[in-house]
Amino acid sequence: MALLGKARTAVLAAVVALATAAGMARSAPQPAVPAPAAAPAPAPSGARLPAGAALPPAELEAFVDGVVTQAMAKDHIAGAVVSVVQNGQVVLKKGYGVDRMSPARAVDPDRTLFRIGSISKTFTWIALMREVESRRVSLDNSINQYLPLKDQVPDQGRKAPVRVRDLMTHTPGFEDRSLGQLMERNPARIRSLETYLKQERPRRVREPGGVPSYSNYGAALAGEAVTQVTGHTFQAVAEAEVINLLGLTRTTFREPYPARQGLPAPMDPRLAADVSQGFGWTGDSFKPEPFEYITQAAPAGAASSTAADMARYMAMMLNDGSLDGAQIYSPAIAQAFRTNQLRAAPGVNGWDHGFMEMDLPGGWRGFGHDGATLAFHARLVTIPQLGLGIFVADNTSTGRALTEALPARIVGRFYAPPAPLPPAPSAWLRENANAFEGGYLTTRRAFGGLEKFVNLLQGEATVALRKTGELVTDDGEHSRRWSPDASASVDSRYVTFHEIGGHQSLVFEMRDGRAVRWFDPSGAWSYERAPFWTHGWLLTLLAAVVAVSAFATLAGLFTRDRRDFRQTTVQQRASAAQTGASILWLTALFCFGMWAMGASDTANVVFGWPGPWVLIGSSCCFVAAILTVVSLGLLPVVWKGGRRLDSWTTLRKLRFTATCVWFALFAIVLGLWGALQPWAR
Repeated sequence: MALLGKARTAVLAAVVALATAAGMARSAPQPAVPAPAAAPAPAPSGARLPAGAALPPAELEAFVDGVVTQAMAKDHIAGAVVSVVQNGQVVLKKGYGVDRMSPARAVDPDRTLFRIGSISKTFTWIALMREVESRRVSLDNSINQYLPLKDQVPDQGRKAPVRVRDLMTHTPGFEDRSLGQLMERNPARIRSLETYLKQERPRRVREPGGVPSYSNYGAALAGEAVTQVTGHTFQAVAEAEVINLLGLTRTTFREPYPARQGLPAPMDPRLAADVSQGFGWTGDSFKPEPFEYITQAAPAGAASSTAADMARYMAMMLNDGSLDGAQIYSPAIAQAFRTNQLRAAPGVNGWDHGFMEMDLPGGWRGFGHDGATLAFHARLVTIPQLGLGIFVADNTSTGRALTEALPARIVGRFYAPPAPLPPAPSAWLRENANAFEGGYLTTRRAFGGLEKFVNLLQGEATVALRKTGELVTDDGEHSRRWSPDASASVDSRYVTFHEIGGHQSLVFEMRDGRAVRWFDPSGAWSYERAPFWTHGWLLTLLAAVVAVSAFATLAGLFTRDRRDFRQTTVQQRASAAQTGASILWLTALFCFGMWAMGASDTANVVFGWPGPWVLIGSSCCFVAAILTVVSLGLLPVVWKGGRRLDSWTTLRKLRFTATCVWFALFAIVLGLWGALQPWAR
């Protein structure tokens, strides 16, 4: 079997290599409408090229080839695509690897459609801003004014309504829920956008307009507002107002499902045949993944496109909304997409009417968006001062690092000075590390029900001081090293750190000399100090003690001597309640353990949520908690007992009480984690 696995890996590697060679033919630079002259920008001292100089195509291609092929080998990526535009020309447009395995087919930058995930939102914001400019929508109005009654956002105890602009800055105050509903594998489960918004409404957990916390649901609401104002499906609006006008012949928000009444028309079969397969990496081979349907939340992430179409899209953005005589949006809207609308804290990337600000090497500022499904990743960045646009996408679950890094590496290679040497360890940081260290919880999480439980199980983001004197943040996906700004002071409201070996900034919000949150460098969400009851070690400790106590309770049924069988009627009932709770706690721990064994497969968690193991485990916890409450209620009578010869011994009463206490503490923590609500998924 081992030899077979190695042989299969070798064959797949050869297929990828051959297809990469076949798919790496570079398209010659293509003329487009010249971009307007950007504001003059001084080149950073020591940069490879001055700001006004164009990228050398051959050198750019060689550099990108090296970065992409190295990442594909290191991170096991089946296929990728890149397009670069500058000053009205397509400088590079190239495919790498394969978009399917059986039979192998090379990625074609002109033909192969990649899922672009949340880059879809840029189409949504364009459509929405067109309605704003036509005065059919106002950014300062409640979003409820543009929604059907059943999709309107209720107050839920919040003072202010959710405004249109709050959706564009990702500050509506919603919790973030996605398991079992944002994406579907079974096309029979696809719902209309209107139905989805009604059935999957998240909790409002903070007032709108405050700290950003990325919201797919918010973007979907904005798309629904567009459909209500225009009277057409979102797919039709995107086609009429952007895709068809711009000539994006291989871009679509439609997906390849069987036609069904109540849903938008599906993807053209000719396009569907060219959509890249998504892949996972099993450790020794690529695993094709089923199509991920997002039609129910289409404005947030359903689009598919090619590198060639994304090149035109970026050229239009850099040309203030027009290309080849088509005016997609006005220069005023173009300026809005580059004008900060909200920044969570000084030095943090902000939101520009739905577009993300992006720090880049050399101090350059980018505007665009990231995108991801489970199997696909993409990034689109425009840098107006350089007249430059970069798009990169991959089709494998392991490819995130490539798409996150490539645009910055291109800018760093050509328009930024060499990276400085790492700074010396900071004595100030050593003295004040306690103000920053600890566990933090992302604001982008569920705040109730079983999804909250799973979010907390996934663990906290940690901040710690290394022995080398660097501050390290680890959010589960990125581990980054930071050095404090020279002006850092724990008495300030904000303390800024700079990435060691990178170009990002990290900002902590301080209160009474202690960090209460830090902002993700993207500016899209933040991490708040985790209360003690959310620490994983506490749950693990209690689970271990409860398991031992439950086993001991059950063992006692078979090991008690004659004196231990003397009991009153109430003591007998209390013992039965605790025995039942013990069985249920052990069953719940077994179920959650079985679920955890399969949780490494993210797709199974997302598409199979909540699944039988979680439901049975939560139900057992709920009933066990009730029996624990019953046992606690009987404690006074248990201790009162009866005649000496008809009552428990003091030792047995102590064991019973201790077990009740441990069971109760475990139930309280599970309740705080959301695990006692099998009906709330």
